[in-house]
Amino acid sequence: MADRILDALPQTQCTRCGYPDCAGYAQAIEAGDADINQCPPGGQEGMVRLARITARPAKPLNPEFGLEATRKVVFIDENWCIGCTLCLDACPTDAIMGSNKRMHTVIEAYCTGCELCLPVCPVDCIKLENASGDATGWAAWTQPQADEARARYAAKMLRSERTQAEHSEKQQAQVKTKLADLAAHSRITDPAMLDHKRAIIEAAMARARNKRAENPTKE
Repeated sequence: MADRILDALPQTQCTRCGYPDCAGYAQAIEAGDADINQCPPGGQEGMVRLARITARPAKPLNPEFGLEATRKVVFIDENWCIGCTLCLDACPTDAIMGSNKRMHTVIEAYCTGCELCLPVCPVDCIKLENASGDATGWAAWTQPQADEARARYAAKMLRSERTQAEHSEKQQAQVKTKLADLAAHSRITDPAMLDHKRAIIEAAMARARNKRAENPTKE
């Protein structure tokens, strides 16, 4: 059922429901840990869709999670952007282009209006604009847009996991290199102390390997 619930969500990945992404919210609904009225971007129509899938009674959106509103997109004031790249990391669909110390710009077609980039901007140069007129909820958002946002979010998550795995492998290689000739990479000269330090490092590496083995999806 979680897959059917996920298919009914708008895929804005905005976290307003209280979960890290739409998939997390779908799983929480299936498990009975979340209600069906916590998705403001889906609006009342979205809640009705979830009610049909879950056979739960329809109800108004819970205002604690936000209100149904028009679809927004963001734009960056180029005069104030300092190229800090914080918004690039925050955007769930890679809708922002830029590089360190270079002006950033928003690809409007890919922006879901999640607003996650707003609080991370240190100079407040990211602004909102209405992209749907008077339309709100699913009336302001199409299924093809949701499908594209979902695909782009999945691609970003996959790239992030690969980057983390590569970084971890690089760190492990560096540690192994130092461990192979610990005396040359340490101010300690006493052999007994070096052996003790080596044992501590090896134990830490073993714990890291075990942790990765227990969570293979993090690789």
